[in-house]
Amino acid sequence: MSLLVVGLSHRSAPVSVLERAALSTDAQIKLAQDTVAAEPAAEAAVLGTCNRIELYADVDKFHAGVAELSTLLAQHCGVGLEELTPYLYVHYEDRAVHHLFSVACGLDSMVVGEGQILGQIKDSLARAQELHTAGRLLNDLFQQALRVGKRAHSETGIDRAGQSLVTFGLEQLSAGQDVEAWAEGRRALVIGAGSMSSLAAATLARAGVAEIVVANRTFERAERLARILTDAEGALARAVRMDAVPAELTRADVVVSCTGATGLVLTADALADALKDRTGEVATEVADGGRTPAEAPLPPTTVGTEENCPLDLAAVQGASGFSVHGEAAVAGLDAAALEQHAAWVAGGTVDRREQGTGRALKAVEDTRAEAGLIDALAQTAATAGRVPEHRRPEPVAEIPRPAPAVFLLDLAMPRDIDAAAHRLAGVRLVDIESLAEASADAPMAADVDQVRRIVSDEVAAFGAAQRAQHITPTVVALRTMAADVVAAEIARLDGRLPGLDARQRGEIRQAVHRVVDKLLHAPTVRVKQLAAEPGGAGYADALRTLFDLDPETVAAVSRAVDNTDEKDRPA
Repeated sequence: MSLLVVGLSHRSAPVSVLERAALSTDAQIKLAQDTVAAEPAAEAAVLGTCNRIELYADVDKFHAGVAELSTLLAQHCGVGLEELTPYLYVHYEDRAVHHLFSVACGLDSMVVGEGQILGQIKDSLARAQELHTAGRLLNDLFQQALRVGKRAHSETGIDRAGQSLVTFGLEQLSAGQDVEAWAEGRRALVIGAGSMSSLAAATLARAGVAEIVVANRTFERAERLARILTDAEGALARAVRMDAVPAELTRADVVVSCTGATGLVLTADALADALKDRTGEVATEVADGGRTPAEAPLPPTTVGTEENCPLDLAAVQGASGFSVHGEAAVAGLDAAALEQHAAWVAGGTVDRREQGTGRALKAVEDTRAEAGLIDALAQTAATAGRVPEHRRPEPVAEIPRPAPAVFLLDLAMPRDIDAAAHRLAGVRLVDIESLAEASADAPMAADVDQVRRIVSDEVAAFGAAQRAQHITPTVVALRTMAADVVAAEIARLDGRLPGLDARQRGEIRQAVHRVVDKLLHAPTVRVKQLAAEPGGAGYADALRTLFDLDPETVAAVSRAVDNTDEKDRPA
């Protein structure tokens, strides 16, 4: 077994790189075909999801295989090899098996424990089988991965550790509210009709949204999904063409997008126009995090002159949130300087430009309110000799952000929705990047440890089965050779003892066969056991050498076994 996997995922690469490296279904097909056409690889399969792209292959040389698979992956992703290499991971043989089994169980997913990955692994295997790029090794590997994943979900509580990316995304959109209570009565627009979009639409239907509108480039697929939602989920659903999306945006409360588009489906400008049409107001941008931008000018000080001020105002007034009355201003002053500062504040005047304004009145009130603080600091300074140095920085003013009017969930890779949309007032955007950040802090269930043990046991069992399977053609060739020797000796005996009747010949033939079977039984059983252990690959070579078996005969048996397995495999 020479299993090799080269790939990148949300664990190894930033979202910006994953977006550029994302492959369409057609591109994945071409990558698998080009891989088996390359010299080091005999089999190939591509596993592509919204947050990973991995190339699996059976190679005859490790270093040459890594170089070739990395180059092919970079070429088909359209990202330079030098740029892509720092984000690639490589797993070989048992480590590659362990990786795929972990992926199948949801241990490597963005949302730990999600079960949607099983469907994606199944699709990857079906595609490789249809292309005839998956041979005996990858068929066994992917089918066993599906069984391991199902076992993990049935025997443990891994489902409690996480959920599908769709459910997790909706939980992030609802900002801690119960999803059903949050979704009830809202109008939803689902862009795309693939597996992820269909799951999102069904989840929204079960959550109780008032209406679901499905938009897709192929209108027939949108109609089919809308019909399924109506028949199976009892939802009020209808299909529209993609050119109707701008109009639907003016009515939608929740928008979920997951298409295979290589460019943006919804721009920030389109969303701003939709918000304007539904509210009558221009959608303005707010600062990230809702805080005053650092470059925004501070309000003018309430004092009119720097004369007699003990502070270096030019040096400190540029600090965000600074106030000449606060603790940060006087930290470290001795008693004499504090008294001077108090006198300066008390004698300060309001900027003449603001006299008579509400802002001036507020400034006077602030000065009066902080007079008590200065008095308290003066008492401290009189006792301690100096105002304590360590003061908490004064809080930065928060800019209230309006309640979201539109909730956007972008599950596509590369992204469908312009990331700049999150700066629009009245918009809440959750995308793959924000989901990755949120899931990094998600608690892990205790069942994860049990799943890890299952994966370790299954990896050992799979490796043993593959190693035992590797020696089977040699054992079959040995028994075939023994049968040929028996047949030749029986024919020779017939020539030398022509007077034997049929019963006598039969008894002699059975006796010789029994002797040969008994002689070969213990060695062949033991060699299979030894070959199944780690490092047991050399037993096949030893068997061929000891019995002088023809390598071509062994290879012919191996091909015959592979052909039989291929016929018996499910389509």
